[in-house]
Amino acid sequence: MTDLWWQTCGEGKTHLVLLHGWGLNAAVWQGITAQLSPHFTLHLVDLPGFGRSQGYGAMSLEDMAAVVMQQAPERAVWLGWSLGGLVASQVALVAPARVDALVTVASSPCFQANEHEGWPGIKGSVLQGFQQQLSEDFRRTVERFLALQTLGTESARQDARALKEVVLSQPFPTPEVLNGGLAILEQVDLREALDNLPVPFWRLYGYLDGLVPRKTAQILDSRWQRSASVVFPKAAHAPFISHPDLFCEQLLALTSGLRL
Repeated sequence: MTDLWWQTCGEGKTHLVLLHGWGLNAAVWQGITAQLSPHFTLHLVDLPGFGRSQGYGAMSLEDMAAVVMQQAPERAVWLGWSLGGLVASQVALVAPARVDALVTVASSPCFQANEHEGWPGIKGSVLQGFQQQLSEDFRRTVERFLALQTLGTESARQDARALKEVVLSQPFPTPEVLNGGLAILEQVDLREALDNLPVPFWRLYGYLDGLVPRKTAQILDSRWQRSASVVFPKAAHAPFISHPDLFCEQLLALTSGLRL
């Protein structure tokens, strides 16, 4: 039995689909839904195999995007955090007519670092290490990954605890699903595919992010001159958790023209 968990709320005319990151679920957005609900109709989704969307195995990025699109509104702003940013980007690539705008948060079109190219990101050895550790103690491995996402912020411990509570509040993904997600982070490269994206495209980053280094924003600013970026000075990989007010303020400013 496969059933994608989907919740719709909010009062705005513009639809906003929110896609979470690896190992987590839609409860990660609970700190900002109240602020966004007057401005958007929100669509909160547990990606296939994560949280309450049980019964799915490991999936490719293409298949994951296709499953999510089946329940999505005909038109929406798509916002994806981390792994969710890749899913939202894939949706924008295959169905641009359904995407009013793409917003990626602490995400990268290519998560794995490439020293030869000078491309910043997560070292391949780190991703492979997480894959090996999943088979030994997958809950501890997820906790370790969550801790990396908040390093350096003034509220690091509090933010890491909030992310852990989100994981524990819902059914846990299987090791197969978690490994599938890591494989997407390790293998997918959408840099070239996104070069000529025909929809508005905004990228939000944390200055202290160790998984998607701020240098990523600078490189893509030069490469994608039609895509604007915003870097939150004191945030790491989860700016909507560490700085929810500032995050919502920035998102509303960016999308103001779409919500008229």
